[in-house]
Amino acid sequence: MVVVIKNSADEEQKENLKKWLMSLGLNVHVSVGEFNTVFGLVGDTSNVDMDFIRSIDIVETVTRISDPYKNANRKFHPQDTVIDIGGNKLGGGNFQFIAGPCSVESEEQIIEIAKSVKAAGATMLRGGAFKPRTSPYAFQGLHEKGIELLLLAKKETGMPIVTEIMDLSHLHFFEEVDVIQVGARNMQNFELLKELGRIRKPILLKRGLANTMQELLMSAEYIMAGGNGNVILCERGIRTFETYTRNTMDVSAIPLLKEKTHLPIIADPSHGTGIASLVKPLALACTAAGADGLIIEVHNNPSKALCDGPQSITPETFTGLVKTVGSVRNAIKESAV
Repeated sequence: MVVVIKNSADEEQKENLKKWLMSLGLNVHVSVGEFNTVFGLVGDTSNVDMDFIRSIDIVETVTRISDPYKNANRKFHPQDTVIDIGGNKLGGGNFQFIAGPCSVESEEQIIEIAKSVKAAGATMLRGGAFKPRTSPYAFQGLHEKGIELLLLAKKETGMPIVTEIMDLSHLHFFEEVDVIQVGARNMQNFELLKELGRIRKPILLKRGLANTMQELLMSAEYIMAGGNGNVILCERGIRTFETYTRNTMDVSAIPLLKEKTHLPIIADPSHGTGIASLVKPLALACTAAGADGLIIEVHNNPSKALCDGPQSITPETFTGLVKTVGSVRNAIKESAV
């Protein structure tokens, strides 16, 4: 349920109403916007008398929300959420590039790539330390050593790091990681999501291989229900009947999720098809669709990459991509004037 408060209400009136609503056994999520204040009521509102609340002097409107996700719902929080990651703001019109290799392979490799993507315009470094692989014989990352190398690259470049967690038992390795990524295969690992809700570190939540947008939002809700509102959604393509591409990039998810939630949404065109030549056109499409950022796999020698070489682009290609994305964003801003 959403209660919109009149602009004329003073702070004491708002606080008294909030306390009364909480006495009904409800959690009250307060969102202060430029023009009004919104109370989002979380809990069992089935017995709440909407007409009585509507009759209170300071209340402008009352709306019952049927969506099962509350904290992630834009109706609860009309303003875009902006997440600050090491001084880099994401969401609310702020756009960021996250770039780096699928997996950390060596100190030389990760530092070289980190320097090149930063020079091209990336503001955060991605790199896999723990890698979920379909085959048990495939390279599965350097584990804690990989995180140590990412931290060396961060020290060398100043870039915040983004890396994927696979299991709760690994959480202590992530204390110095700036953004914890929850991969597609763990999107519905609810025990992991609940634990990540207890920390305040930004969480990059990827859509599952065959999950709906509502299921993605419900997974975000698990994290937010624990008190961590620093959730970044990521559209990375879904599995369909198409065989020419690794996945089918669901570009339509970006503007639709923008309608449904206030959380920032980024796109992963690398996993979207699994084909390097398609990364740039999909990056442009996702940018035009309203993405708040892009996460791109970049490798200095894709043909020799230990993981996902076919979908990785070179630093030179990434440099051109950043410039073209910038042109698209400028065109969108000009058309909006």
